[in-house]
Amino acid sequence: MVTDRPRFGPPAGPEEREAMVNIEAQAFAFPLPDAAGFLDKAGPENFRVLRENGQVVAMALPIPMGQWYGGRRVSMAGVGAVGVAPHARGRGAATQFMRQLLQEQREAGMALSVLFPSTQPLYRRVGYEPAGSRYEIRVQVEGLTVRERTLALRPVTEADQAALKDVYRRHAASRHGYLDRVPHIWNRVHSPRNETAYGFLVEGAQGVEGYVYVVRRRKVEYKQELMVTDFVALTPEAARRLLSFLGDHKSLALEAVWTGGAAEPWLLLLPEQTYQVKLLYHWMLRILDVPGALEARGYPEGLSASLHLEVEDELFAGNQGRFVLHVSGGQGRVERGGEGRLRLNVRTLAPLYSGFLPPEALRSVGLLSADDASVRQAAAVFSSPPPAMPDMF
Repeated sequence: MVTDRPRFGPPAGPEEREAMVNIEAQAFAFPLPDAAGFLDKAGPENFRVLRENGQVVAMALPIPMGQWYGGRRVSMAGVGAVGVAPHARGRGAATQFMRQLLQEQREAGMALSVLFPSTQPLYRRVGYEPAGSRYEIRVQVEGLTVRERTLALRPVTEADQAALKDVYRRHAASRHGYLDRVPHIWNRVHSPRNETAYGFLVEGAQGVEGYVYVVRRRKVEYKQELMVTDFVALTPEAARRLLSFLGDHKSLALEAVWTGGAAEPWLLLLPEQTYQVKLLYHWMLRILDVPGALEARGYPEGLSASLHLEVEDELFAGNQGRFVLHVSGGQGRVERGGEGRLRLNVRTLAPLYSGFLPPEALRSVGLLSADDASVRQAAAVFSSPPPAMPDMF
């Protein structure tokens, strides 16, 4: 056992890899081979660990990427695979680990951090707050009676990947809270754990207009469940063609399952409400760089406003204090100072920033203090569709 390694950092050597596999297997009830496979697929060098007396006691996978807010990309560090060794729980190791992980990501230039919590108190202690949703949409395949054959449909090939990523990016930029995907996220679309997703695209005269990736899961009496790992349509014709394609499986499949927001627009194309929408998670957001995050996101076009904020942040002094957010032409500019008319903790800034909750709702539960004029102004500045994320990490 090597004891002179730093307390926090990337793992080193086969001994620490083995420790991480054991932590992951116990934290998520994975078989050891599955835990090892996940670690190797993500790349052990991309993980971060916390050591006590030279032994790995905590681990996580930071994933630098981006997230779309108001039509603009904001740098974001996703945090996945957080695990703590059973013998190290209950003594603050996870909190210490997350503090150092967030410090590293902030220094790397990330404005935001997002995770899917297994518990909220831990992540609230380091500045996260629920700020968006991930829903499951379960559709009866026999109810997919949309009939559209105008666009050509064919299997996806490797040569199509660049075009598909461009189509996804154009789609995601218009969806509040969606990811600007990196290879790790794309791998989860193409190859979910121990499964294969089959891709199909639709194209017209101008090229690819949409695509779908489907995992076929065997259910009762030889019927299938179609697990849709990605569904993207840039045009109404593409949406109808893809729904028609899924409906063609009615002799084979009982249900098709998506993830996304609470009100997916393509559901309006169905003749009846032959679907169920269920909340899976509220993901949590941490503002790592208050001025940087406020300047990076997009704002309503045509709005001109100056919002005076006073932010508390126990972890990052650079986020502490008064700021004025000037909004004009769909963009924001931040300067220090101002009157601090709207006072809140950095945790509360997360659901306000994302549009998950309006300022009046946050004030009603004592998480925000402001005069009525500032509340109305903040509501206009952060007005947006509900933030959603179909991906998970």
